[in-house]
Order: sequence, then structure tokens, then C-alpha cells
Amino acid sequence: MHSMNRRRFVSQGCLTLAATSIASSTTFGQIERASMIASRSAGPRRIIIDTDPGVDDAFAIFLAITSPELKIEAITAVAGNVPLSFTLPNALRLVEIAGRTDIPVAAGATAPLVRRLISATDVHGQNGFAGAEFPAPSVKPVSEPAVDVLRAIIGRNPGEITLVCLGPLTNIAQALQADPALAGKIAQITMMGGSLSGGNISPAAEFNFYVDPEAADIVFRSGVPITMVGLDVTEKVTFTEKHLAMLEAANGPVSMAAAKIARQEFGLARKRGASGFHMHDPLAMSSLLDSEILRLEDYLVKIETAGLYSAGASYGYKHNPVRGSAPMKDAADVSRVSDAALRPNAKVAVGVNSDRFFELLIPRLTKA
Repeated sequence: MHSMNRRRFVSQGCLTLAATSIASSTTFGQIERASMIASRSAGPRRIIIDTDPGVDDAFAIFLAITSPELKIEAITAVAGNVPLSFTLPNALRLVEIAGRTDIPVAAGATAPLVRRLISATDVHGQNGFAGAEFPAPSVKPVSEPAVDVLRAIIGRNPGEITLVCLGPLTNIAQALQADPALAGKIAQITMMGGSLSGGNISPAAEFNFYVDPEAADIVFRSGVPITMVGLDVTEKVTFTEKHLAMLEAANGPVSMAAAKIARQEFGLARKRGASGFHMHDPLAMSSLLDSEILRLEDYLVKIETAGLYSAGASYGYKHNPVRGSAPMKDAADVSRVSDAALRPNAKVAVGVNSDRFFELLIPRLTKA
């Protein structure tokens, strides 16, 4: 896969997925979304967490585990914040700490689709937990790779599974490429990623999309209903010493593990000149638990993959027409940049109630 020309690889993947889009004549699959929600049986929302733990990933996973509204069908690990050699055992550690070793954990991609891995050890430390050390997990990952786990669970339960994506979207893109019909069986993708107003690893791109722009592009072209929780809101939600004190005052294994990771992360944050750290991934998870935390608006989101300085940028179109860059004078085909009608493909978070978020997060972590 890595030997394939990047442009050819992306175009082939996008053409294949375009043929299976479920949103051809409605606003990002409104009819499909409504029917999926209507057909969902009473009870907890069934989710698969795709993740690269990661400090804030740990908080998000703990939040999901301690929330009875959610049923975690599996956790799939991916390289991102740190390499897979850390994110996979970290995911295993988290389910073990929380006493949920019944949740299957699968190993996913070790690198982006066509790029070299860029990690975020300056934020998450060399081990992903900001240097906080935990015993090696005794539980083992399932033998099946993440792509097979995703395809199997979603295939057996069409319209029932929401994917909660907290890292680069490599695993999801690979699953969609392996099985183009899978897009029509996914109830929803809720992701932490992207931004409408610039990046945090480059001036243009948020980290998850920067790491694997091609994967993000494939996912946003898939027709799956998407909720994008990006930097526009996550950078307004900061974990502080006050919140740490609340966790440390509790005695449960989840709260103590979260506090241990947070205490270490404060050391890294101070080196960056910050007094706290952002709750990126838990905020995305919280959107499944309390609809009043985020304010969402419809956008057509397009991912830049070709830019020398802007790869991974997410551009949100809200008003007609949808217009690309002006064509070159010698361009043989100008149809790809001609004006088009706006058809949103995502709900994007544009506002947040930070206090309400922490009123959800802290009690759940401290009771476990």
C-alpha cells in the first residue's frame, strides 16, 4: 500500500467510495440517519472507539466506560499520538484499570495510509500517558486486526453502531476501502478532529487530520453521517488544577488513574507555557451523552490532501456556492473546480458549554 502513488491511491479510494455514497440526494444522509435512529433498539447506544491513547483519549475512554448510556462493542487502536506499540497496550491498560476486560481491543494501523507517522510526544510524552507508568496489561488484544473487527461488528449490526474516532482516521478509511458497502451500515461517526479556523500542529491543520489527511478525506467523502468536534470548541475546554483536585479526592481506580495521568500532563503543559490541557477527546465523547454541551451546525467539510503547507486542513462550506481554487490557464479539465450546490456532509461543533461538560465528566470518573 505504501508503494502506491499517493495521488492515484487517494483518487481510487475516493472513486470507489463515491459509488456507495448514501447521501446522493439528501443532506448528508438525513433519511438514512433518521431511519437508523428509529430502528435502534431501546437501550444503550452501541459504539466502537477508535483511538490512539493519548492523555485525553484515556479520559474519553474512562468517560465511555463509566456511562451506562453507552455500550462499547470494541476498541480499535491506531498509531497517532504515539506509535501503535504504545497505543495498543495503553488501550489494554485502560480497560483493565476500569475492570472492563470483556471489551475486545484490536490492533490497527501502524502508520498513515501513505505518509510517515508524525506523533505528538511533546504533548503526550514518550509513552502516551505523559510519562505516567502503569503495570503491563495482563489482558491481550484479540487476534483479528482492527479492520476485520470493524467490518465484522458493523456488518452483523447494520445501522446500530456509532464509531467514536479519537485519533487519525486510518483504521476507518482502511475498513471503508476494504468493504465499500460498509459506509451504508454505519449509523454515525462522531470524531474529534479538524477545525474551521486553523490548526494546532500546523497553521492549517489539526493533529488527527494532519497525521493522515488521505484517511480523513476518504471518511468525509463516504456519505456516513458525521459529527465533527474540532479545535473550535475543544480548545475552549481546559482541564485545570481544580479538576485534578476533584479526581485526587476520590479513591476509585478510574479516578486515581486519570489523576495520575493528569498530574504528569501538567508537567508537560508547563513546559509548553500552559496552565492546563484541553479535553479534546472527552468532549467528542460527551456529545453522545448530553446534547446540550455542544452547539452543532451543518457544513460541507472538505479535507486538503495536496497542499505543501496545508495538508490536513479542514475547510467548512456553509453557504452556496461551493467553490474551489481558480483553475490554471493550461488546465485541461476545469470541471472539478466549478461551482457546485452546497450539500453538507457533517454536523460541526461551533459552540460549547464548558461548565456543563465538566459537570458530566468529573462525577462519572470519581464514582468509578
